[in-house]
Parts: sequence; structure tokens; C-alpha cells
Amino acid sequence: MAKVLLEMNSITKTFPGVKALDNVNLKVEEGEIHALVGENGAGKSTLMNVLSGIYPYGSYSGDIIYDGEVCEFHNIKDSERKGIVIIHQELALIPYMTIGENMFLGNEQGSKWCIDWNKTYAEADKYLEMVGLTDSSKTLIKDIGTGKQQLVEIAKALAKHARLLILDEPTSSLNETDSKALLDLMKKLKSEGMTMIIISHKLNEVSYVADKITVVRDGSTIETLDATTDDISETRIIKGMVGREMTDRFPKRHDVPIGDVMMEVDHWTVYHPEFSERKVCDDVSINVHAGEVVGIYGLMGAGRTELAMSIFGRSYGIGISGKLTLKGEELTLKNPKQAIAAGIAYVTEDRKGNGLVLTNSIKTNTTLANLAGVSSGSFIDKDKEYQVAEEYVKKLRTKTPSVEQLVGNLSGGNQQKVLLAKWMFANPDVLILDEPTRGIDVGAKYEIYCIINDLAKAGKSVIMISSELPEVIGMSDRIYIMNQAKIVGEMPASEATQENIMACIVKSGSEA
Repeated sequence: MAKVLLEMNSITKTFPGVKALDNVNLKVEEGEIHALVGENGAGKSTLMNVLSGIYPYGSYSGDIIYDGEVCEFHNIKDSERKGIVIIHQELALIPYMTIGENMFLGNEQGSKWCIDWNKTYAEADKYLEMVGLTDSSKTLIKDIGTGKQQLVEIAKALAKHARLLILDEPTSSLNETDSKALLDLMKKLKSEGMTMIIISHKLNEVSYVADKITVVRDGSTIETLDATTDDISETRIIKGMVGREMTDRFPKRHDVPIGDVMMEVDHWTVYHPEFSERKVCDDVSINVHAGEVVGIYGLMGAGRTELAMSIFGRSYGIGISGKLTLKGEELTLKNPKQAIAAGIAYVTEDRKGNGLVLTNSIKTNTTLANLAGVSSGSFIDKDKEYQVAEEYVKKLRTKTPSVEQLVGNLSGGNQQKVLLAKWMFANPDVLILDEPTRGIDVGAKYEIYCIINDLAKAGKSVIMISSELPEVIGMSDRIYIMNQAKIVGEMPASEATQENIMACIVKSGSEA
């Protein structure tokens, strides 16, 4: 029988108005990959923040027993000294520093007074080789893709002599190829004796990589499944997460006819803001009808986000050319304010960085894009603002004790609902959704899918960008496929399969 490396017993953690963890128990054996799954707000990340010392000893009740010893971690340095290293969903890397500098930031190589740069880069290259990354450690972070940045984070953890590695949504920003490579690396590290805890909403990946799966619901431990003896299919895991079987992953569309063309983009070309000779959108032409959900799929770097942001008041790119037509009228939008006024909204993929003000309340964030809607003259009507926020909390079923709750205290799924509410209150004709369900659980995804369908039923035009092929196929009336900054295919949902879409991408790549 394998040695138990970690036990968390009766962990209880309370925030103002919310009991985030309620007597949670977790047992992890040495040399296993242990998955932690549950809906947004279930308490997964909170539990790992307790383990890593981000929530210090004394701010929770219960015991952490690591390697047979009761531990009291007062900060993240305490847990790292024991070999417990956490990699958060939002990567903590500095773009204009080298890989090597990032890897040893706070853990500098050399004497107290002088960094030994030769040792720094030699050590960095050694750990990069362990994770299969061939780039030089002297490469700037900004010059490598997201998949490679995730590998740098793992190499950085190994350089801290990690014995227990915690990965929070490690593949949420990766394409399928990079995700598979990362999961295979986890298996390799496991074969070398590493113990890992993975938090993920991608249940197919959980089934692929995990030895055991602990399900957390509403801050409590529900069950632990063993891959060798139990059913760990997606259907079975979902049942544990939501307390019921979920037969339909995508809600049925309302039987409403699709209307006329609402927005049309013709021969749209955009150049990179820093590398001015590089096209990020190359002669792109798309359209969306009233009441239609149009999906845009492409591998990472295909140009999907660049297209969306450049349409939204030229908020990305330089040298933009082409024609944008809304309701039959050609528009020249110079900034996001003009785009919002024209009836175009963009729900960013980066809700924490660019979408929401985490230190402000739900109430403030909800009305941010349409202050005129809650203002009287030049003053904000606080009562009306409160009323609007309450209305959208009820409409979108956002879990919160109050609309005065800070957005930063909400789970990812509930933050996403506040972001949607912000743009729904702006009442746009065209809503561009960039990765609207990234990093959220199946239950919250279903609720957001229902919101998207309701918007289409109300005659809104929805463009949905997603890295998840089943999502694009399950939600779209029509799909555009992007590759290498170009539209390389278009197909109705009735003809769309994963094989057809990927074949379109592969064929366009071989022709390039």
C-alpha cells in the first residue's frame, strides 16, 4: 500500500457571509495524480490556497498533515520549504524578463550580494530539459507561447525541489495539442516519483490523467473515486459534481427563425501592434444575422481574439483596413466607446485582467458599460444601480450574498456571469463572446449556454469564439474556421464535426 503523503482533515474556511469550506477532507498518496473537481464556488481553489499557505494557519480550522507531520503554514514560503508548490491558473511570469530570470525570481542563484548568471542559466536549462522545453533559458517570456509558458512554470516548480505539485486549471488557456503534451508530461513526472494535485473543469483530461478524483460540492467533500476500481467517466463525475445526471451538455435552441444580416466584416486586415509587418488578420470576411449564434474556431494563435478586438473599436492592432457594416450602414469605429454606442459589445477572454474590476462590487461592475442607464443628469442614481444589479443577479442566477459583494471574492463562473451582465445591460445588437466558458464548470457552462440562447431568441447577434470544439459545434448555427490569420472554412452546424473542422485546418496549413 502506497504511503499517504498528505492529509487535510476537517478543513473549514469562512469568508464574510460565505462558508467556503465545511469540514473538507482530502487524502493524497505519494506518487499519484489526484484530481480535485467540483462546480465553481465548490471550494477547490480555496482548499489549495489553505494547503499552500496563501490562507495562513489561524485563518481556517482543521489540520494539515504532510509527510506524517502536522504543519502550520503561515505563508507560501513555508509550504514551499516543505516541497509543496502551487501553479495558479493565471501564470505568474514577467514578459520582459528571460525564462531563466523568471524561474529563479525570489530564489536567485549566487551569493547574497551577487547573482551568478552562469549558474542561473545553466540550472534553468537543466530544468527546462526535464519538462521537454528546448528554448534557451535566455529567451524572453513574451517570445514564447502560452503552452511553453506553462512548461516554464512547471520547470520553475521543479527548481524549487517540489515534491507535491498543485496545478490549478493548467490547460485552460492551451489548445488540444499543448494540453495533451502537458498531461503526458504529468504522467512522466509521476513515473519519476512526483505527487500531483490537479484542479480542472476539463473532465476528459481528468479521466485521462488522474489516479483518484475527489469531488467537492458546496464546500464539502462528496466522494473520492479510484480510477482502478470505480467508474470515472465524464457522466459519472458530473453526477457527483452537480448531484444529478446531466444528459444534455448543450440546451436546445429556441425555434426562432434567423433574421437578416446584422453585422458584416469585409476584407478585414489587421497588423500586429509591435511587429508591424506581421498580419494577425488577413483579408477576413464574416457576417452574423439577427438571432444567430456564429462560432469561430481555430487553434491558438489563429487570430480569433485579434479579429474580435479589432472589430470592437480597433482596441487591438494597427494598419486596420476593410469595411465594417452594421444594420446596412458602413461604420468607422475609432475606439471601444464608439463601438458600444453603435451596439457592439466584446466579452473578453481575460475576465480578471480586462473584463472586470475585481476590487469593485457586483453592482458597480454590472453598470460600468452603460452608466447613462443608471444616471440622472451627471449623477449616478445609486438606487437604480442597485436595482439593475439585483435584476441581473436574479436573471443570471449569480451566487452571491449581496450585489455589494466584491467581484474578486466570487468564483470564476459567477465572475463570468457578472461580466455577461455588464454587457447585457449595455443592450448591444452584436455580442462577441471570447472564450465565454473558459475555466468554469459544467453546471455554470450550461447556464451560460442558456443565456446565449436567450440572447439569440431576443434577436441579438452572437459571435462565440471558443477553443473547445464540442462547445462550438453544440452551440453554433454556423461556424467559421480560422488558421494562420485567415478564414479557411465555413460550414453550417448540420455539417460540422470535429473531424471536418480539423481536416479544414490541416488542409489549409499544408497549402500555406
